[in-house]
Amino acid sequence: MTSRFDDIQDLVLKDARKEYSETTIDFFMNPRNHGPMEDADGFGTVTGPCGDTMNMWIRVKDGIIEKASFTTDGCGTSIASASMATVMVTGKTLEEASLIGQNDVLSALGGLPLESEHCAALASRVIRAAIKDL
Repeated sequence: MTSRFDDIQDLVLKDARKEYSETTIDFFMNPRNHGPMEDADGFGTVTGPCGDTMNMWIRVKDGIIEKASFTTDGCGTSIASASMATVMVTGKTLEEASLIGQNDVLSALGGLPLESEHCAALASRVIRAAIKDL
């Protein structure tokens, strides 16, 4: 027997699937690498045009990003974009990570609605801000 909460959640997800990919929904509902990182080598923070602030911490060893984490005060697409960005930079050289752009994040998420694409741009900007802090 399902609870009323489960029924409501199913309705919300059904509606979300009309606009968002399964990957975006997954990265929003199950964010990877969320939370501040102690002993980070680099930290970046960027506020987007919509007012969302995204923070990223990176740990680097021998020029390779070995760990990344994030926080954001933004919406679900900000969470999904930042989460995806941490996954994308992990294991990359600093140069490779600095080349990750809005379209790379959008592609990895399976796209976003036009009005949410700025979240992917914000994620790519915070990557470069964290690298610049090294």
